[in-house]
Amino acid sequence: MSLAVLARLFHFMQRGADFLGSRLGRGERQRIFATICCALLSAAAARSTASQETRDAKASATRNGAARVVTDEIGRRVTIPAEVKRVVTLAPNLTETIYALGLEERLAGDTDYCDTPPAAKLKPHVGGVQSPSLEAIVALHPDLVLATTSGNNVATVDALAKVGIAVYTTDPQTVRGMLKSTENIAGLMGALEQGAALIAKLQARLDEITRRLADVPPKHALFVVWEDPLITVGENTFIADAMRWAGAESVILSGQKWPHISFEEVVRLQPDYVVFASNHAGYSTEELGKLRTHEAWKDLRAVELGHVVVISEEINRPSPGLVDVIEQLARMVHADAFRDEENRKGKMENRKTGDAKEVMRAAS
Repeated sequence: MSLAVLARLFHFMQRGADFLGSRLGRGERQRIFATICCALLSAAAARSTASQETRDAKASATRNGAARVVTDEIGRRVTIPAEVKRVVTLAPNLTETIYALGLEERLAGDTDYCDTPPAAKLKPHVGGVQSPSLEAIVALHPDLVLATTSGNNVATVDALAKVGIAVYTTDPQTVRGMLKSTENIAGLMGALEQGAALIAKLQARLDEITRRLADVPPKHALFVVWEDPLITVGENTFIADAMRWAGAESVILSGQKWPHISFEEVVRLQPDYVVFASNHAGYSTEELGKLRTHEAWKDLRAVELGHVVVISEEINRPSPGLVDVIEQLARMVHADAFRDEENRKGKMENRKTGDAKEVMRAAS
């Protein structure tokens, strides 16, 4: 109880004592006043002691390894158990990360939209990404909930924190940011070795793409988030960064994450490639031929030349699967660079095979 509250209580007790003064003697009035004061002071002391004991217990638990305090990717301090046995993920990219780390047995629940890998669909669901059920999350008794700025609402994180559930929020804005989030999640789950091994493999694949495209100028591409109205990606999104890793620069330079643009502007810019994500904007590979007869798209040279590519919808998720899409897009827009490399490797393999056969003939 604060001093301000005590002072106010003393004020009201004094007024009550003055009122009683007309009915009680001075000695009786002072005795009642002193009794009430002692009771209030004892209650305040007990409350202060309990609060301090709670703080001491938390501090002791942290020191003894029963809990630890971490700072998430948006700067929140979060107290989590030393060992996380049950985790709930609130976005598909987080679910994919848990599976990529080989920690799916600890996944207590995920969202209705977590479908990669397919086994994720069999986990208990807690609702949508934007508005999951708090009751469903609490009922799963998670040691930790994983959220992300790329899909979840701050209100959800705040509500879970208020009921005492630890929530760690990730904020991957680039491909390297995705790798860092993966490393952080591995650390939270006590899986540093698995995290290090996974990140090393992903980084090696990214380095190989960079090596192959070292002397190749980037292609200018339009990534279509939605076709009507026409929406693309801003230059400071993880999707635009993934495109850059694949040797494809977005033709739209915008600080907005999801800028709306006109077809006239796209025709003026004339991108080298138009990029769609599968199961996004309603397009499939077979339907792309319709673009050549579409009134708005037919004026694009990329459409006329057939430079329209469909990549995996994993491009929309900042998870380890993003590296698969980067490889896929790089091979599509820089086929020659990969073809030359594959031809070179094929010749080397043929040479090795020929040498081996020559050795066998000589031995016989």
